[in-house]
Amino acid sequence: MKTENEILETRVVTARCLLVDPQSIDSCLGMGGYAALRKALNRKPDDLIEEIRLSGLKGRGGAGFPSYSKLDAVRKIEADTKYLVCNADEGEPGNFKDKYLLENDPHQLLEGMMIEAYLAGCTTGYIYIRGEYDLARTRIKRAVVQARERGYLGDKILGTDFCFDIQVKTGAGSYICGEEFALIESIEGKAGRPRNKPPYPTLSGVNNMPTVIGNVETISNIPFIINHGHARYTNIGTASSSGTRLVSLSGNIRRPGVYEVPFGTSIREIVEILGQGVPEDRAIQMVQLGGASGPCIPPNMMDLKLDYAEFADAGLSMGSCAVIVIDDRYPVLDAVRLITRFFKHESCGKCTPCREGIRQMLRLLYKFQTCTATEADLSLLETLCDVMNRTSFCGLGQATPTAILTTIRFFREEYLKGIKQVKATG
Repeated sequence: MKTENEILETRVVTARCLLVDPQSIDSCLGMGGYAALRKALNRKPDDLIEEIRLSGLKGRGGAGFPSYSKLDAVRKIEADTKYLVCNADEGEPGNFKDKYLLENDPHQLLEGMMIEAYLAGCTTGYIYIRGEYDLARTRIKRAVVQARERGYLGDKILGTDFCFDIQVKTGAGSYICGEEFALIESIEGKAGRPRNKPPYPTLSGVNNMPTVIGNVETISNIPFIINHGHARYTNIGTASSSGTRLVSLSGNIRRPGVYEVPFGTSIREIVEILGQGVPEDRAIQMVQLGGASGPCIPPNMMDLKLDYAEFADAGLSMGSCAVIVIDDRYPVLDAVRLITRFFKHESCGKCTPCREGIRQMLRLLYKFQTCTATEADLSLLETLCDVMNRTSFCGLGQATPTAILTTIRFFREEYLKGIKQVKATG
């Protein structure tokens, strides 16, 4: 008999996790590893890109950009050198799903990268991995060496004309390097700071050459799609959101961890069934979605389903699909100010809206916490968040005010409590 967890979970990218030996390519091959690569090398790239388009696969790093479009764009560009970059930096607090894949099935990621490189015509790949991920880095490096020794990387892969190799680059703990251009700058040996765009990486990325960038979870879906076809993949999830999502569940929860669920699963099911609820049956104060830069929702919105269309209708972003549960022991404003302090520490300081805006947000939040704020301060805080969202240089700066904006929207009374009451005179 299946448990409640098995009924909810649908294993696509985690199918081999905890079953395969992540340190052995023979174990991987014995469980079907690299079969999708062999299949891909016997088909035309254009046909396979169409297969990915029909699958509806979207980026799992946060933006939700259609995966096929990057591959198609880079394939159509004539260039002697093209790059493929896997963003494994995962610096967003509350996210650890990519770490789970890297540690438990590194060859699946490599196979996905090889297929994408074949489709887009890339010859060099980089895996940019978070500096704190020691075990993940060790295992992915070992996997690269094993794949190269067996002829899956390097020149004339599996006896074809396809040539591709991968280097592993290590970050140094910078949050901003999760942004694609800051990551590219770091790969090139420069300070990790965003660039002007356009041009976008597909036209001018690493060393100003066409570059495909994807994150670990996204690329890890590719072998399944090639092996089983788009019809089977789209049979999982919803009409607007195909496949599965890896959920990083943490916070005040009985069973934190990484869970793979089909699109259409509700936040409530994730928290109450997979996570088995809050310890000591305490009440939930709020749930933050996507990590520190994601929206905060009240308990009465937990029936919201993981679905791009449903999130868009609610005016929210799914982000990288972390679910952070915060119980009623922690005041809303305390949590929001802690999140904002993190962003102050991690801001690269390149642009004024982010650098100075975060400092002013912290100053205003302190006034609400100490009940010394005015109604004008609340209006100013909302305006400041809007300005940051519209004018910050990169997406990370633009997402910084999300927690504040959504708590003002859903927990406005918490801010109103912090407005000082002026006694009537006379």
